[in-house]
Amino acid sequence: MLLSSDPNRTNLLAPDTQGRGGLWARLGGAVLFYTRLPWPGQWQPSFRGIAALAPLIGVMLGGGLALVDGGLGWLGVSRNLTSGLVVGLWLWLTGGLHLDGAMDTADGLAAMDPQRRLEVMADSRTGAFGTMAAIAILGLKTLALADLALGRGWWLVLAALWGRWGQVVAVARYPYLRPAGKGALHQAHLRLPQDILLGLGLGVFVTGLWAGLHPEQTWWALGSLVGGILAALGTGAWLNQRLGGHTGDTYGATLEWTETLVLCLGSLLSQLSGRV
Repeated sequence: MLLSSDPNRTNLLAPDTQGRGGLWARLGGAVLFYTRLPWPGQWQPSFRGIAALAPLIGVMLGGGLALVDGGLGWLGVSRNLTSGLVVGLWLWLTGGLHLDGAMDTADGLAAMDPQRRLEVMADSRTGAFGTMAAIAILGLKTLALADLALGRGWWLVLAALWGRWGQVVAVARYPYLRPAGKGALHQAHLRLPQDILLGLGLGVFVTGLWAGLHPEQTWWALGSLVGGILAALGTGAWLNQRLGGHTGDTYGATLEWTETLVLCLGSLLSQLSGRV
């Protein structure tokens, strides 16, 4: 488990007694829970209802990665090396939280006995299938990003956004398979349908902004919108079909594989357009 020894993140799961909290408090909770970024100590965070803000955290993360990506490109760093550095920074900024879930999910799904899958996923030891899943996710992200010449920053923002929106949909639509844990915290305080529509609306807004600022890339933007929604919904639905519900680990797997699929879609569209 990449995060099993992180007491600070574990403490974030403790119930708070401040209610749902205001937007600023919830944003602080979302930043602390989903990333390694600091939050000023004098601003008290709230961790209830933070799942709805996950897509916004994705925009923040993707935007920061886009700035780093553009800066490295401006400095003349090769596209391949830049892509590897950006994906590495991406992993560091999230503390491996979601990749850890994707690895545990892969180990669980590899169990031949469906009744043992949750037990395997709860095991802190990483198996062969979890290792292969991590290699596949990080490798595909790096290779797909390296294929992109135009719209790289937009693809980074939208991949991070749709991955986290897929989590919100999974929390809302499917049963939670453990009596307690990170997922239970999110599910208990989700508001429907507004929390789903918030992330969806944010995705539509970012896509429209991309198309508006770069009309020549409108079809790419629309492709990212349709593909991102389908990847987010399809990944969560497939994991639910395999397990009969979701856990905190599968929420992480939903995010990681959605991000990966969105970047792969960008690479495919680049190849088809001949603009690489």
